[in-house]
Amino acid sequence: MRASLALHLALFRRQKAQIARAVDGQTSAFRAYEARYRRRTTGYRVALPLSAVHQRVRAADVVYVGDYHTLPLAQETYLGLVERALESGRRVVLALECVEGRHQASLDAYLTGRLPERALLERLGRAPGPGLDGWSGFRPLLAFARRHRLEVVGIDRRAQGKRSLELRDAYAAERIARAARAEDRPQVMVLVGQYHVAPCHLPEQVERALGESHARRSLVVYQNCEGVYWRLAREGRAGAVEAVELADGSVCLLNASPVVCQQSFLDYLEAEAGDSLLRDRSAADRFREMASLIARLAGVQVGRALDEVEVATAADGDVLARIQQRGRFTQVELAQLRRHILSRESSYIPRARMAYLASLSLNHAAEEAAHFVRHCAVGDAMEVPRRASDAFYARCMEEALGFFGSKLVNPRRGCAGLAEWARRVARMRGVERQIAAFVLAHKAAEVEGPDEAVKLLPLRRDRLFHGVSHALGYLLGDALYQAFDTGRVEKADIRALFRDPLPDPRSTYFHWVQRLG
Repeated sequence: MRASLALHLALFRRQKAQIARAVDGQTSAFRAYEARYRRRTTGYRVALPLSAVHQRVRAADVVYVGDYHTLPLAQETYLGLVERALESGRRVVLALECVEGRHQASLDAYLTGRLPERALLERLGRAPGPGLDGWSGFRPLLAFARRHRLEVVGIDRRAQGKRSLELRDAYAAERIARAARAEDRPQVMVLVGQYHVAPCHLPEQVERALGESHARRSLVVYQNCEGVYWRLAREGRAGAVEAVELADGSVCLLNASPVVCQQSFLDYLEAEAGDSLLRDRSAADRFREMASLIARLAGVQVGRALDEVEVATAADGDVLARIQQRGRFTQVELAQLRRHILSRESSYIPRARMAYLASLSLNHAAEEAAHFVRHCAVGDAMEVPRRASDAFYARCMEEALGFFGSKLVNPRRGCAGLAEWARRVARMRGVERQIAAFVLAHKAAEVEGPDEAVKLLPLRRDRLFHGVSHALGYLLGDALYQAFDTGRVEKADIRALFRDPLPDPRSTYFHWVQRLG
């Protein structure tokens, strides 16, 4: 197995476990439902071009498209299929899980221009708030339907308990069947969560609801099934195959890796106030825009370096190989980089002149852009060997400048304060609790001066070392931005700090802590 595939698989498994920990309430009924889906999508029969998929879509009466709700590309792909369906001249009905049937009247009012979008979103419980907008991929669907005067049917309902999935499928099936039975025999394009479209789930319920007298031709269109993707990856064909046909005649479109799908969900869960998503295909361009903005304020020339810097994301399966090509690293260092990638943390790697974006968060990309600007200012000083205590405070300062840069791009970005760290001591366990305790202890000791605080450093370069220096750096970076924003710190100070090679990082850290305190 190639090293890049092994890394991609390891990242997938780690993120899968992270999602499982974050999502509560997986009942035995849900696990059985998921297992039926997985059994049907473990492999494929033959590869298909997109043109063959479009032909099959045109020939079907009801098309079930699997959705990954937090991945905008999944909704964009559905919309592309709808646009193709409209070319036939046949009436097209959209059946969307993202709208509950009880809101049909509000949806109809929006589609006919009697209700503005904001009012619709409020009624649907989707009003904009802090963090990422989980509705962002669906709004274009409704806008398209309104513009083209398409009928849209909300097919979801609230249900709890062991039979919730069955009840939701039954409800959706009745509404889909009602639309499909219309006299002009429209084509119904369904967008619903991937597990639902397995033929033994929602499609079977719709077939039952239609009855023999109103039988309709159906097609299941999955997106990025894990079993299919990993089989193609092992064959060396991932990225080269547009679609496949499965054993039961269903098709699967391949437009993103399972790692990217997971990433979109984790980005949604972990979103900070005012954050937004970079689209993967524009991540490099946005990174360069942010680096240019930060560099102008910092007074750092980045022209040629900006052209040469490489930006990689979790979608790139060959990240480690690309890092190796761009810089000399020992096997120990490569192993550390691999662990860092698996930890789902973004980073700027000076020796490789590469930014690795573990998520597509605007905040995190801006932070790495600031690290890049810092590297342009001080060069190899970012990686100079240091004794443990100096390395700790140097990392605090680098994290502070990174966070400061991200606040220049997104002033609304929040930072966990001491009250939040105190709550984490009570709430967290293991290393996370230790990090919180060290952060609080160090901040308390800072009042006594460097000699007292340095006694509390976690000097082994492990998760504790990185976690505490990361947190202290964020706190300092946030304070630095607030002082700059209110005029207590001048632009000249910021420029000097970006150019400071940190010959004595401990003194620099405590100078700024005392000045901003």
